[in-house]
This record gives sequence, structure tokens and C-alpha cells, in this order.
Amino acid sequence: MMRNFLSYGFRPFFLLGAAWAVLALVLLVAALRGAGWGGDALPLFRWHGHEMIFGFVGAAIAGFLLTAAATWTGTKPVSGVPLASLVLLWVAGRVVSSPLTGLHATPAVVLDLAFFPALAAALAGPLVRTRNVRNFPFLLLLGLLFVADAAFHAVSVGLLSLPFDPLRFAANIVLVMVVVVGGRIVPAFTRNALMREGVGTSIRPAPWLERASLAAIAAVVVVDLVAPLSAAAGAVAAAAALLVAARLARWEGWKTLKMPIVLILHVGYGWVAAALALKAVWILAEAPWAANWLHAQTAGVFGTMILAVTTRVALGHTGRPLVVHRAIGVAYALVVAGALVRVFGPVVLPLGPVHVLACAVALWAAAFVVFLAVYAPILLGPRVQSG
Repeated sequence: MMRNFLSYGFRPFFLLGAAWAVLALVLLVAALRGAGWGGDALPLFRWHGHEMIFGFVGAAIAGFLLTAAATWTGTKPVSGVPLASLVLLWVAGRVVSSPLTGLHATPAVVLDLAFFPALAAALAGPLVRTRNVRNFPFLLLLGLLFVADAAFHAVSVGLLSLPFDPLRFAANIVLVMVVVVGGRIVPAFTRNALMREGVGTSIRPAPWLERASLAAIAAVVVVDLVAPLSAAAGAVAAAAALLVAARLARWEGWKTLKMPIVLILHVGYGWVAAALALKAVWILAEAPWAANWLHAQTAGVFGTMILAVTTRVALGHTGRPLVVHRAIGVAYALVVAGALVRVFGPVVLPLGPVHVLACAVALWAAAFVVFLAVYAPILLGPRVQSG
């Protein structure tokens, strides 16, 4: 079993990332319900933000990139001891940041900080050897996530003061990754699925629109660093939302209504446009219903896209048909419902803030509980032998 588990990056990181998403949210709600929080721990919601981005999302990024790099370069995947070392480093980061250890303000924090450089080093070897220049930008993005993590810890212990929030910077870097990766896989997977089903498709590349949307997302990152929540930030977010929506509209998502494993990719990418639009409305008009735009980006974009990609990658790379279990269709609905409650619940539900949060957490976490129930045997077991 362990040999299977450490044969490909997606196996340990998808499993541990989903488990951590559930556990971290349980700890959050428990603390809000009076379970207590250590006086020397990170502030509760700062810890929550850090662990969702650098823990849960970080694991998903590692699992995807380690798996994709082998395909991009035609080389053997990182496996065995090197993969186990990366996994242990990720686990160490969770221990260091834990409210139970009090290690976040000690030199042990280097264990948390070392994860993204180590991941970049593992990816750099095959990318450089095969001159896979197209994917070099991912090394830069991993470096920026390291910078964001280092800035977060430095600010947390009072060593640094910044005009921007390192967690929001990290969230924007992840958004860039989603736009880049999603821009590749959503139209490609949709076109392939439609062709397999004999459904006509006119999906074609639009290079100018691709370049414009990527430039707009890059502008979001830059403006949020120099003038966060300014009118310029709102205008750039609005422009990015329109470009992402225009790009998504070309990918014929309406033809995938009976293909949950494809449809959810469109829903996840749609959250990108929605999150950016809500951000623009909140900044420029201060509409109360748009106040939780950041959770549209995190719970909405990240949660939905991670569930969409992990369920597909795990099937494809273990030799299984690209058809999800019915329970996973429920999980897709749960993760979207959880994000919707987190974003709009405070305005539309007649509940207090803690109860709205608890409802959102219950729905969103349930999606990953279902994922674990269905996919743990797949991630731990052997590849299915074809023929």
C-alpha cells in the first residue's frame, strides 16, 4: 500500500489536503463555539486563512504540479523517498502552525517556509532538463508563495509591517495559477468529452483573449500590492471579471450538463469571474451583499476547482474511466452550496454570523468528507490494470 501511496504526488497530497481541510474547519468551528484557543497561538482567523491557503491549497498545488510535471516532461514522477520527504515537510508545516504547539514564533517556522522551495526544486529538475520553458512560470509562482508565507510569519511576530495582507497576496497568486491551469484544461477537457459523446463543438483558441485575461489577473496582483481596496483595484477587478467571463463563455459549458466531471470545471472557473465581480462591486459601490468577495475567491474558486481537478486527476492517473461516482456529484453540489452560504449567507439568512459560518463549514467540509470516503481507496490502492 505504501508503495502505491508514494508512487505519484497526487496520491498523498490529495488525500492529506482533503483531510486537513475538514479537520482545520472542525477546529475553527470548535474554537468559535468555546473550545478555547491558545494564548500563544496565531489569532484564530489568521491561522484559519494560513492553513486553508498554505495547508489545504498548498497540498492540492503540490499534488497537481508533481503529477502534471511528469506528463509535461515525459519523465518519471517524483516518488518514493523524495516524495515522502515533501509530504513530511508539509506535515511539519501544519504542526509548526498548530495552536497546540506554539512553534509559529520560533525558529521551527523554517519547516513551514521550506515547503514551497523544496517543491520548486523537485519540479525544477525535470523542467530544466527537458527545457520545458512553457511551465517555468510555475516555479516563479511557487517562489512568490514562499515570499507570501515568509511575510505572513514575519508580520505575525512583529518583524515586518506591510501595506498589504500577505494572505491576500498568496490568495491572488493561487488565483493566477487557477486562471492559467484552468485556461488550459477546461476547454481541452470539454472539447475531448464532447467529441467522445459525439456532440458537436466549436471550441477554438482565442490567443488575444487568453493574453488579455492573464494580463488582467497579473494586474490584480500588482494593484492589490500597491493600492489594495482602492478605486484602481476595483476597476482592475471588474476588467478581469469581464475578460474571464468572456473566455469561459467560449468553452460551451452548457453542453456538459450531463457530464458532472466536466461541468464542475466550468462552475469552478465561473467562480473566478464571480469573485472578481463581487470584489469590484464591494470596492466601487460598497454593496453589503458583496462584502464577502474574498470567500468567493477562496471557498468558491479554490474549493470548487480543487475538488474538480482532484476527482478527475485521481481517476485518470489510476487507469479508471473518467466518470465520477454519484456521491461525488453530491460533493460537487455541497462545495458550491457551502461557498454560496459563506458568501451570501450573512445577508440572506436569518442567522447570526457564527451560525452562518457553521452552516457554510458543514456544507463545504461535507464535500471533502464525501471525497475522502470515495477516493481514499483509489488514492491508497493500486492502479487499475487495463485489458
